[in-house]
Amino acid sequence: LTAARYNPVIRAFYERLKAAGKLPKVALVACMRKLLTMLNAMVRTGKPWDASLHSA
Repeated sequence: LTAARYNPVIRAFYERLKAAGKLPKVALVACMRKLLTMLNAMVRTGKPWDASLHSA
């Protein structure tokens, strides 16, 4: 997932999960779910991406 590499919010979330002992694949799936819920909220509300609203 590219977001786990280049998006600072998702990357911080991914690193926090790995530091908590989650397997890398489990952390990646959690990031995908988080990204999907954020995108769904953006489409639903019609608001653009704002990293301060989606802090990890």
